[in-house]
Amino acid sequence: MRGYVQVYTGNGKGKTTAALGLALRAAGAGLKVFIGQFIKRGEYSEIKALKRFADLIQVEQFGMGRFLEGQPSAEDIEAAQKGVARIHEIMAEDRYQVIILDEANVAVKSGLIPVQELLALIVAKPYHVEMIITGRYASTRIMEAADLVTEMKVIKHYYHEGIEARVGIEK
Repeated sequence: MRGYVQVYTGNGKGKTTAALGLALRAAGAGLKVFIGQFIKRGEYSEIKALKRFADLIQVEQFGMGRFLEGQPSAEDIEAAQKGVARIHEIMAEDRYQVIILDEANVAVKSGLIPVQELLALIVAKPYHVEMIITGRYASTRIMEAADLVTEMKVIKHYYHEGIEARVGIEK
């Protein structure tokens, strides 16, 4: 079976959530899933829940867990570069049928990884592997290389009314 490249981008809520839903669906079908999270670090609610599926879903984080503004630190760049190298290793091992690159678009936009490195991951993707790339600010080059692009668009969001992220819903 051929695997495709999917991109979930836009300023709306739900990009990572959609990717995690696909991970659950894939695991339900017996597929092995690798989730590499760029920028993020920490025990989010979804990370805690996914530990229950450790036989089918593996999660690794390649970030320092902080909001990026301006020039990224050498530490942030190094963490992202290790993530890119790890994804190449994961693809070479050929154990996973689904690979999710969470917030990889933001990693490119923030200067943590060059767009060419994300494109190289797409090119190196084995034929049968489904690859999902999430995050705002997807590069035109990434969207052109993808087989499916979904843009999440904010119509209305309670965050704009001062509602903070809630455990179990947004974090």
